[in-house]
Amino acid sequence: MNIHKATSQYEAWLAERTTLVQADLDFKHAQMGAGIYPFLRSTFYRWAQVFPEVCPALMTAPAVLAVGDLHIANFGTWRDAEGRLIWGVNDFDEAHEMPYALDLVRLAVSACLAERVESDGEPVCETILDGYAAGLKAGGRPFVLAEGNVWLRETAMRDLGNPVAFWNKMAALPTVEEGLPASAREGIEHLLPRPRPVTRIAHRRAGLGSLGHRRYVGLAEWAGGQIAREAKALVPSAWLWATNQEGPHEILYQAILSRAVRCRDPFVELRGQWILRRLAPDCVRVPLESLSAEKDERKLLYAMGWETANIHLGSPDAVKAVRRDLEKRGSKWLITAVGAMRDATRRDWKEWKKSS
Repeated sequence: MNIHKATSQYEAWLAERTTLVQADLDFKHAQMGAGIYPFLRSTFYRWAQVFPEVCPALMTAPAVLAVGDLHIANFGTWRDAEGRLIWGVNDFDEAHEMPYALDLVRLAVSACLAERVESDGEPVCETILDGYAAGLKAGGRPFVLAEGNVWLRETAMRDLGNPVAFWNKMAALPTVEEGLPASAREGIEHLLPRPRPVTRIAHRRAGLGSLGHRRYVGLAEWAGGQIAREAKALVPSAWLWATNQEGPHEILYQAILSRAVRCRDPFVELRGQWILRRLAPDCVRVPLESLSAEKDERKLLYAMGWETANIHLGSPDAVKAVRRDLEKRGSKWLITAVGAMRDATRRDWKEWKKSS
């Protein structure tokens, strides 16, 4: 199956499970042709389909509740219940039981394909694996950007959004005039403070992998400032489509949040088929490609490896097996798998770009 047929069949599967926004889907298709890195971010469904064929030996690796669509843009900041700034994985749309190795391979491939760190992959793989192994051995630890994690805190603070620019961008979002699902409005209102402020509901286009899903933002003035709450439509993981698993399936977003070693964002909540969250200038990603030095890139990749371990530690029954499997595979397996999946991704991207 080529990339075009895979995309057509996956989107038909998707349309059976949620209402799609065609304009956003068309925009996604254009972004897929714009560069190999946005192509990777847009096509977890294809990755899930190709990975078992390209890396069959890794399909025997112990399964964990994994992120699935893990890449370097899938890390960012939020505030926990104590108001502390936290850094970590911030998108679990594709969470499912998968071989632990899949997350590591996808993360490393994304780093190799990002504009600043195109390389043979060996330093990237070694750094991510070092962080992952250290995180498993330590039993995990969240990244609280307070008195600890000074370098990461300073890096994150440089990237925190300008409040004026952020709210101007929110104000420019188009108002939803009709067709707003009652369940989406109810979810947004559920997260708002009491008494509920008068709220404008807008459509938002964001991300890449979930483009085409309905995404609504509630915008309001409250207690002297602006606030925003988002509802995004979810479906079960594309891993189910790629591996031909039939029948009703659970969305595991809430499960992976609850089980991981994590300081949770109290505003992130799965409600029905909507993932709800607070939007704010301090909820941003820390982009690897914007860092100024190679040593900074290595530090952030190490932290990403550790944070991946924080997620996988949410499958405690599998941890010993994962550690044994890591030791058995040695030091070169990730480099080999990353090279193979990077080449497969590049072939798909070239085919998509040529015929699109």
